Amino acid sequence: MLENYYRELVCFLNAKLGNRQVAEDVVHDAYVRILERSSDVPIDQPRAFLYRTALNLVIDGHRRNALRQCEPLEVLDSEERFSPSSPHASHDQVQRMEMLERALAELPAACRDSFLLRKLEGLTHLQIAERLHISRALVEKHIVNAMKHCRVRMREWDAH
Repeated sequence: MLENYYRELVCFLNAKLGNRQVAEDVVHDAYVRILERSSDVPIDQPRAFLYRTALNLVIDGHRRNALRQCEPLEVLDSEERFSPSSPHASHDQVQRMEMLERALAELPAACRDSFLLRKLEGLTHLQIAERLHISRALVEKHIVNAMKHCRVRMREWDAH
């Protein structure tokens, strides 16, 4: 149901931000944020909820950028920021990556490839469509479906 608003929201954010790639990234992040929702309460107005989530991500991004520009250089050099994480956290991260790889392996090739080209190589939907010889709309569908599938599988595996 939320997939129906994908293009509309990308166009809306592109007009606001003046950068289609950034708009697509924000929309992807909004979808992920909604898919990761821990609440079982149904969303009354999915379109409004999606737009609000995306706009909140844009606002958060602006705040982070503003803070980053104000950070003193000493903070950037502090050892704390670069200290390795605990072995336990590192092990959990490896396990989650393995689960993600398994979930991606379950997807049809075009779906998995669309997702990986977007998330790992940073290609635009148009570039992915041209590379895979499929429509841009299908690329968008594949990416959203891949995110949904991975989220569902990760939750299932986390429950066990």
